[in-house]
Amino acid sequence: MDATALSPSVAPGPERHARFEPPPTRPWLRHYPEGVPSEIDPSKYSSLVDLLDRCAARYADRPAFSNMGVTLSYRTLADKSRAFAAFLQYQWHVSQGDRIAIMMPNLLQYPVAAFGALRAGLTLVNTNPLYTGRELQNQLVDSGASVIVILENYAHVLAQVLAHTAIKHVIVTKIGDMLPQPRAMIVNSVVAHVKRLVPPFNISHAVGFRDAIKRGARWHPHAVALGHDDIALLQYTGGTTGGQKGAMLSHGNIVANVLQGAAWHGAVIGDQGEVVITALPLYHIFSFTINCLSFMELGGSNHLITDPRNLKGFVAELRKVRFSCMTGVNTLFVYLMNTPGFADLDFSTLKLTMGGGMAVQRPVAERWQALTGRPILEGYGLTECSPLVCANPLDAREYSGYAGIPVPSTECSIRDEEGRAVAHGTSGELWIRGPQVMKGYWHRPEETATVLAPDGWLRTGDIAQMDERGYIKLVDRVKDMITVSGFKVYPNEVEEVVASHPSVLEAAVIGVPDPDTGEAVKLFVVPRPGSSIDPEELREHCKGQLAAYKVPRQVVLRTALPKSNVGKVLRRALRDE
Repeated sequence: MDATALSPSVAPGPERHARFEPPPTRPWLRHYPEGVPSEIDPSKYSSLVDLLDRCAARYADRPAFSNMGVTLSYRTLADKSRAFAAFLQYQWHVSQGDRIAIMMPNLLQYPVAAFGALRAGLTLVNTNPLYTGRELQNQLVDSGASVIVILENYAHVLAQVLAHTAIKHVIVTKIGDMLPQPRAMIVNSVVAHVKRLVPPFNISHAVGFRDAIKRGARWHPHAVALGHDDIALLQYTGGTTGGQKGAMLSHGNIVANVLQGAAWHGAVIGDQGEVVITALPLYHIFSFTINCLSFMELGGSNHLITDPRNLKGFVAELRKVRFSCMTGVNTLFVYLMNTPGFADLDFSTLKLTMGGGMAVQRPVAERWQALTGRPILEGYGLTECSPLVCANPLDAREYSGYAGIPVPSTECSIRDEEGRAVAHGTSGELWIRGPQVMKGYWHRPEETATVLAPDGWLRTGDIAQMDERGYIKLVDRVKDMITVSGFKVYPNEVEEVVASHPSVLEAAVIGVPDPDTGEAVKLFVVPRPGSSIDPEELREHCKGQLAAYKVPRQVVLRTALPKSNVGKVLRRALRDE
């Protein structure tokens, strides 16, 4: 699933909307697996809080989340999230609609904080822990977040930019905070003082996560009136312009997508308490909606992997768990299969492997099926759709190479540049309509208007084909987007950082194939007259301002860059070279 924002390839003028074609027929319904409905009913839950409360009542004593040897039942999760909500309401007097950033990897603290914040009526701003100070500041300023929950390992980054944001309240958590004593104290001490993974920081008014839960447990949170139109998430993403935008995902959007995912997956995995391995970060919209919430709707348990890059530890963890589902990206599957011990695992309980975030390569899918006995089933989505749009039927026996067919209550259409539907098998822009489509971009009405039509159609900017069965095949990617291990890299952002180097005259960034990460960032740079550039020194310059996956892997020095007749750098020409 390509869970990221997509920008239009052709910006529509006001008159384009009048020429939109009527809704297409839905041939894909004839190919739905048995038990999957054609429509879902979003009114089943009034909000995500309603969904969480009713899941907690249905599955009270089942495990909901597990990590580092500790399991939270649905009941315990509900209680702790209520305590967190009460702390926010009574201690800090937050108001409905305030934004709260959460910046941490997969730990038990995440669902407690996220669900607690939703209970208090706040809007979540999922924040990547890999952000540099510049990236973090940009997101916090744009969202207007007034509260942040952050793992202490990254608090030094926040400390650098805190004064330039609207953040009033800071909660700092430690890796072992959800563990029982004395284990929590031992783990936290080892992380900070033995492994030295916590750089020094000074945030004088910060409150500890354990302390917040303890204080909040004295109160019962007051109910907040939430409906489908209230914003649940500002999920940041970007487009070919390079600027990050907050997709406004409402409670109704997420509830609908949870029900769409549960309807699709439930026909195969049921509601008997399946275990899904959650290595993709919960701050990523795919993992948040599909792993975290859809599996909760089905009464399943998320087994959280905090550091999937520790492959030896990852495989050791898999050896302890009888798991039935796994989600991942192509890179993760490659690395796992190349890790000693993975092939010896017991896959007898594995029912479902879902690939998302980036394209799954056929050789990888075939090798995975040979090792595990199960195919990787690919899907398609984007942040603006909460994210699930298409999926392959779960009764498929092998990798198909298709993005799948639209999930319940979803319409897809392939259109030409004039907004007219094209014939089956013809390439065009993929348009989407359904209850999971976002409300728009936060404080960006003009950019919203370029992708959202008045009648609800979202223009994705992706070029695709649809066959007569309704199966969708992606033909081309958004023009300049680069995907590194499932993370999106926007060339303009990288180029801007490179251009800030005093010896750089011009810069251009493209994506090139990489056997490990799918794509890698390649930089073409022209030095200023009389200046020289050391490629490694330039990479070090980038490392101070960009997350590691955005730093150029290759640096090529040029005397000039190809340009159009108006002086625009032609990345396409560089790719063609």
